[in-house]
Amino acid sequence: MPKTSSRAAGRSFMRRSLGRGALLALFSALLVLYVGGPVTWLASSSFKTEAEITARPPTWIPKQPTAGNFAAIFGSDAEPVTYETRRQGDAATSGRFLPSGAANLLPALANSLIVGIWVAALNVLLSLTAAYAIAVIDFRGRQGTLYTILVTRVIPDIALIVPLFLAVRNFGLVNTKLALVLTYLAVTLPFTVFILINYFESVPRDLYRAARVDGCAHLQALWHVYLPLAMPAIVASLMFAFLTSWNEFIFALILTQDIKAQTLPIVISGFVMDFTTSFSFINAAGVIAIVPPVLLAMLFERYIVSGLTAGAVKG
Repeated sequence: MPKTSSRAAGRSFMRRSLGRGALLALFSALLVLYVGGPVTWLASSSFKTEAEITARPPTWIPKQPTAGNFAAIFGSDAEPVTYETRRQGDAATSGRFLPSGAANLLPALANSLIVGIWVAALNVLLSLTAAYAIAVIDFRGRQGTLYTILVTRVIPDIALIVPLFLAVRNFGLVNTKLALVLTYLAVTLPFTVFILINYFESVPRDLYRAARVDGCAHLQALWHVYLPLAMPAIVASLMFAFLTSWNEFIFALILTQDIKAQTLPIVISGFVMDFTTSFSFINAAGVIAIVPPVLLAMLFERYIVSGLTAGAVKG
């Protein structure tokens, strides 16, 4: 009887394990389809002609793959896009239609890279010192400082548009990349400070005391003790700041009106409002837009995961 009971319990446990495994596999597959499906369609459509994109029924794999959309992007400066040339390129048949702002795509890509790199670099520099001071140094008003920083992110971005625009205009920074850098820095800094505070608080306090006993000043303790240990959180903060500035739309739309400072989301959105909408060209532009973030995420994936979970368990 005990053997029968133990075998029955074992079979029940195996059934439960298999059931949990099947459910986990099912939900994982659904998540992959939900996240990866649009990206796969974007990449596939970038190699299609306009006629194939608009065909019914749609196809996932291009029947006649073409790199003409990417060639048009990198060669858009060769021929000016005018009303006559736009009429000659019929987006519904030949797929060689160029939006009027096609030549602005690569300059906007450069603007996005410049703004994103500056925002990420300044974010790490400022958040490191601020997080160290709040997490490690005991001073009057420490908790109030932390709450004040976090409260700034409770305000919706749309509520900041008008005062930010007025401030930027008064300083003469409209249509400059500096305006975007300062704006994105204000938006992202509170969250990166919060990430690093949690990480610094998880570092054993004895390491800080030992460094101070050895004669290290605060900057030396930050550089030699906390900085090496906080590398995952630093990379996570850097990625968050870069991706936020890379994807941001509303501030860039209001603060920039010409191409000398416009970023990639603004230029790509303008293709939809053109004389004729070329979906193949927009999809190719979208593929180019996601390449830098995807490469960064693949390079620093290990640091991002451990950095975002930093400070979750303390002790």
